[in-house]
Amino acid sequence: MKWLQAYVALCALAVSALACAQTRELPDFTRLVEEEGPAVVNISTTETLRRPAGLPQIPGLEDEEMQEFFRRFIPRVPQPAPRQENRSLGSGFIVSPDGYIITNAHVVEGADEINVKLTDKREFKARMIGADKRTDVALIKIEPGSALPTVRVGDASKLKVGEWVVAIGSPFGFENTVTAGIVSAKGRWLPQENFVPFIQTDVAINPGNSGGPLFNMRGEVVGVNSQIYSRSGGYQGLSFAIPIDVVLDVQKQLRENGRVSRGRIGVVIQDVSKDLATSFGLDRARGALVVSVEKGSPAAKAGVETGDIITRFGGKTVDSSSDLPRIVGGTRPGSTAEMQVWRKGAMRTLSVGVGELQEERIAAQAEPKSQQPPETTANRLGFVVGELSARQKEELRIGHGVVVTDVKPEARADVRRGDVLLTLVHKGQHTELKTADQFNKLLASLEKDAVITLLVRRGEATAFVTIHGLSDKG
Repeated sequence: MKWLQAYVALCALAVSALACAQTRELPDFTRLVEEEGPAVVNISTTETLRRPAGLPQIPGLEDEEMQEFFRRFIPRVPQPAPRQENRSLGSGFIVSPDGYIITNAHVVEGADEINVKLTDKREFKARMIGADKRTDVALIKIEPGSALPTVRVGDASKLKVGEWVVAIGSPFGFENTVTAGIVSAKGRWLPQENFVPFIQTDVAINPGNSGGPLFNMRGEVVGVNSQIYSRSGGYQGLSFAIPIDVVLDVQKQLRENGRVSRGRIGVVIQDVSKDLATSFGLDRARGALVVSVEKGSPAAKAGVETGDIITRFGGKTVDSSSDLPRIVGGTRPGSTAEMQVWRKGAMRTLSVGVGELQEERIAAQAEPKSQQPPETTANRLGFVVGELSARQKEELRIGHGVVVTDVKPEARADVRRGDVLLTLVHKGQHTELKTADQFNKLLASLEKDAVITLLVRRGEATAFVTIHGLSDKG
């Protein structure tokens, strides 16, 4: 029996050791929540909409003709403008004892009244200090009358993929809700978001979490929860937070100036794929390829040309096109920065005076109004080109190029009738296209497996298009 008792005791010890090991491996968020939770706030806003005074609304009278009858034949009686209040819920966190609070710009956008509720149930009216739509960061201020608890700020650059992180916020209005997960990716660029390298997590984030803090396991804020990827409107496993270094830079400018000032140089860019790198003679896919340069812009004055690949700006490496807007935007307007560009097989250094980014302008898209009559014989790319008339060059504000007049089913490039081809790039050599005969002769001289790149103008948009191989020579 003694051996049995010893065996049972040994098993119990093993089970206890395994339980302890599992306990040590699983994270415990209780202390973090207790210490940092009081600095997280609930935010509600009110937007008052006023309907113009006039004809009183008659219940059940939706018919347009009947409404028109009443508008014409019943005397107008002044009525008080009815009030409609839209309330939105979000989260935020306190960054200074005197009541400065960070949240998302979309949480407080259009608000006539901002209400802040602390974890101790105290409520305050907040005033807007400033908001930046480009990064979705806003700074508001309350007057607490005594010192408030504040968050501790961490270093988002030290986050590692797979690291545990915690969100505290008010999803669907449920205050002080804690959710946890891991960092699933870093430096994630989203469509139409050029200034924020998002932290991607699988932390459960829902409407109402917006503006709340993302904590690392040391209880430091490393991001602000801002967006989710969802087809249902609720959490589906992907959420995105703004890195805290981006947030602090924005809030500093908002506190000092009430607005954010960003640099600009005036170029349109696209990413450099492996094929484009090969066409331009670059060692690997990196940098931002300049598609067009705005006339009179800082880039134009510095000598930047279409087809340049910007690899460094202001001492910082440009690994992809998404890096450049953030780096340039973070450069002080009025300063001078050096940038390295790859041009026609060699690296050059240019000095550019940084301008200030204004509100975005949307360029109208327009097709060329006149086209050459289509020919019957296609070139080695499967389409037909013709000459640009003087009128077309004037309308498009270009000095050279050939126009696509017909596209055959076997075409090897993604072009359309009316597209204007400006430049052909092969093995790092750039050739301006001036006549259809010149273009077709260039194609005829290339090997069948050649990789070429065309600079294509479509309306007001311009982009580089890479093509692998040509058809057999005729």
